[in-house]
Formats: sequence, C-alpha cells, structure tokens
Amino acid sequence: MAIAVKLDDLLHDRRMTLTDLAERIGMTLANLSILKTGKARAIRFSTLDAICEALSCQPGDLLRFDPGQEDAGDRQRRASGAQADERAL
Repeated sequence: MAIAVKLDDLLHDRRMTLTDLAERIGMTLANLSILKTGKARAIRFSTLDAICEALSCQPGDLLRFDPGQEDAGDRQRRASGAQADERAL
C-alpha cells in the first residue's frame, strides 16, 4: 500500500512503547501492532484522533504517502479489479 505508517518513529522520538500507547488509548496491543507494521487496510478517524492526542502529533506526522511502496497484494488486487472491469464491458 502506498500509505506508510510512521508510528515506530513517533514512539521512539517520544520514548514510549507500543504497550504504553495501547494503554493510553484503550486499544489492543495486537491491533496497534498491525497498524505499526503497515498491515492495516484502514484506520478509523477516532483511532487516528486518539493516537494523535496521545502522541501530541498531527495525522501527517503519523502517515506518509509513498507511491513507490507497493506490495504484491496491492498489485494483485488492482489486477483482479481490472479483470472484473473488463468482464463488465
């Protein structure tokens, strides 16, 4: 996915652990870990709001658009969508 999550950098800069953040925002460590590793497909605005409040940051500090960062799953989903579009014609 072309959206990169910079949670690890923010936590390091603030000398905070993922466990500390999970406790502060009331989110499971497992779900935060999925977000931190870039495996999340979506994020709720309420979650983004809670993270930004806990880390005293802006959403742009947490997320970065990197068009060169695309995994095989993204390419496969896009190809499947294109094939479905062709069948619809």
